[in-house]
Amino acid sequence: MFRRTRFAFACLLLTLACAVAWAADGPGKAAVSSAHELATDAGVEILEKGGNAFDAAVAVSAALAVVEPESSGAGGGGFWLLHRASDDFSVMVDGRETAPAAATEDMYLDEEGGVDRDRAINGALAGGIPGAPAAWVHIAETYGTLPLSDLLAPAIRLAEEGFPVDAKYQALLNWRAHVMKRWPETAAIFMPGGEVPAIGDTIRQPDLADTLRALAEKGRDGFYAGEVARKLVDGVQATGGLWTLEDFADYEVVEREPVRTSYRGYELVTAAPPSSGGIAIGQMLEIVEPFDLTGMSRADRVHVLAEAMRRAYRDRALYLGDPDFVDIPTGMLLSENYAAGLRTTLRLDRATPSSMLAADPDRLGKESSDTTHFSLIDSQGNMVSATLTVNLPFGAAYVPPGTGVLVNNEMDDFSAKPGEPNAYGLIGFSANAIEPHKRMLSSMSPTIVIGDDRTAVLGTPGGSRIITMVLLGILDFIDGNGPESWVSLPRFHHQYLPDEISIEPDALSDAEIEALEEKGHTVTVRNRTWGNMHGVMWNRETGELEAAHDPRWNSGGAVVVDIDAK
Repeated sequence: MFRRTRFAFACLLLTLACAVAWAADGPGKAAVSSAHELATDAGVEILEKGGNAFDAAVAVSAALAVVEPESSGAGGGGFWLLHRASDDFSVMVDGRETAPAAATEDMYLDEEGGVDRDRAINGALAGGIPGAPAAWVHIAETYGTLPLSDLLAPAIRLAEEGFPVDAKYQALLNWRAHVMKRWPETAAIFMPGGEVPAIGDTIRQPDLADTLRALAEKGRDGFYAGEVARKLVDGVQATGGLWTLEDFADYEVVEREPVRTSYRGYELVTAAPPSSGGIAIGQMLEIVEPFDLTGMSRADRVHVLAEAMRRAYRDRALYLGDPDFVDIPTGMLLSENYAAGLRTTLRLDRATPSSMLAADPDRLGKESSDTTHFSLIDSQGNMVSATLTVNLPFGAAYVPPGTGVLVNNEMDDFSAKPGEPNAYGLIGFSANAIEPHKRMLSSMSPTIVIGDDRTAVLGTPGGSRIITMVLLGILDFIDGNGPESWVSLPRFHHQYLPDEISIEPDALSDAEIEALEEKGHTVTVRNRTWGNMHGVMWNRETGELEAAHDPRWNSGGAVVVDIDAK
């Protein structure tokens, strides 16, 4: 017994020594890439105060909630994938929204049994219980080193002093302005003067500053109890929503073991359910493992990847949901044998119609540039990949008076009716049906990829296309390229239904499109790009850090700064 104890103690000492050595080998610099330069600045400000990556993640998240209200906010949620260098520990902090206790499976059905899309996406009834503020508090208290008040200070300052409207804010508000005008108090915040503001105009949010200040001073209770909670609940109920003070009191952040898989010698640490991203990405990579993708023609490579996407999105609809409510066959979905079975139906010369895998009506999905993502690495080698959302741009387009908090419309991410597509064209069945306190399925896919000498941290917004964008970024990293390349890649996507390959303008040549059509694919060239990827990379061999933001929007901020390891 003594010998076993002594041996275990020696192993523990060896493990700790290795962990300390790994931590001491941090890059000595930090890299931050987010969807808004002011949010990136907030992260750098905290790092320069001596905070770690997790402190900076709270600051960036809160700042994005202020300066990018079209994409995330205190009224939304997200997934924060954390990696702590000192002990090689990784965890996914699940701050996903939950259904109110009064929610029912058929709450969005009309008298004829169809889905009332307006009720599902516009106004207070569309909102799940927010998770972002609870996640900020949890990350700060569990993994951070600085007081929450320090971490929220940049966001409070931005809310009080204001930020300039950029092209992304203006473009997405143009899409949602007609809905926002239903609630004049909401429109007054984001559309001063009643019209979509010009680029460069200043947006100030004093009520939001007060809400953030309450959170900074009182922690979780500053948002989920007391005056702020009462204002949120009263405002939602006054316009037909279901939130209650009990819903707020009951909300809990959940720590989840990330999905872990490997591809070509690289380890992937990625999002776990209720994200569908990690399982879907792992399944796609398992399907394509035997193929020499780099040696294929461009058209053949797109064909093979689209076929893998088709099968993974089919399984997404059938099996995935909130793991606290549904038994998800994760082992099966990520197994080599299951992938081999799916691969037997994959022909190199011919597309497999989705109708041959399962039958459901073909529906057209909408494109989206909402949601947001940031990636960062600190000087110690700690990492965060975080994807945050309010669902559609500006969420439900409604702010409970006196709070400054935009209500999300995440309830539309549930399956409101079996087989019926949501706003992104994604279908679902009983695994993702609406239930009280349940978390809705998500496509958010924050990911860390670890190789022998290089590590990537990446993710993106983009609705149903998130998963395939991250897949393409992972493959590009493994092919030897850096973040400037990942974030700039031309993008293509297949999500099972509609049965088509969607591509960005100029993503494929006419000859490549023709080759895919000869295989039986329908190729749809969209009239605009999608996504807003942000990535950082640590080359451990050279010690260099790189950071890049998506060129599709010019509001992003990506920096590498010299910060001595603390």
